[in-house]
Amino acid sequence: MLIWINGPFGGGKTQTAFELHRRLAGSVVCDPEMVGFGLHRAMPRELREDFQHLTAWRQGVVEVLDLVLRKHDGVVIAPMTVVEPAYFAETVGRLREIGHDVRHFALLAERETVLRRLRERSLWGLRHESFAVDRVDDCLKSLRGSEFGEHIRTDHIGIPEVAERIANSAGVRLTADADGPLRGRLRRALVGVKHIRIA
Repeated sequence: MLIWINGPFGGGKTQTAFELHRRLAGSVVCDPEMVGFGLHRAMPRELREDFQHLTAWRQGVVEVLDLVLRKHDGVVIAPMTVVEPAYFAETVGRLREIGHDVRHFALLAERETVLRRLRERSLWGLRHESFAVDRVDDCLKSLRGSEFGEHIRTDHIGIPEVAERIANSAGVRLTADADGPLRGRLRRALVGVKHIRIA
């Protein structure tokens, strides 16, 4: 099974993915963003744009996830924002077409909630997050579409609760959450630091 976690930038995808991974034995996180970063590193800086526009990214994501799904004996978790319907069809849709069990979830929240989360995750303020901030409205609008269901509202629930809703819907069993409030915050802070994006 592939659990694809969609949502706006700053919507909690990565945190949710690693919460699922922590509590789901045998699971693995495969981040499609890494395929894009690899393509960017192969290009001069002045030619880099949103890597999702590259056919190589969309094909590469399908090839990598197809390989992992065929060879790995466990749930695969992919946290990635994809809001363009054609690109969604070429990634999530294509994986379904070739026979994989893909469970897709879109994490939604109010604009103010997403901006607050972006502010909290950035060491340099929202100016460093301009790519994400510029796309908040379009992401939230697109992801409300029925093709991007199942939707999970995250304004008033924490990461453990989001992970549990995904697990319940996907029919997988998570281990009990043994973290207290402080340990949970520290764990999520560590995940955040490990996934800081530096241009």
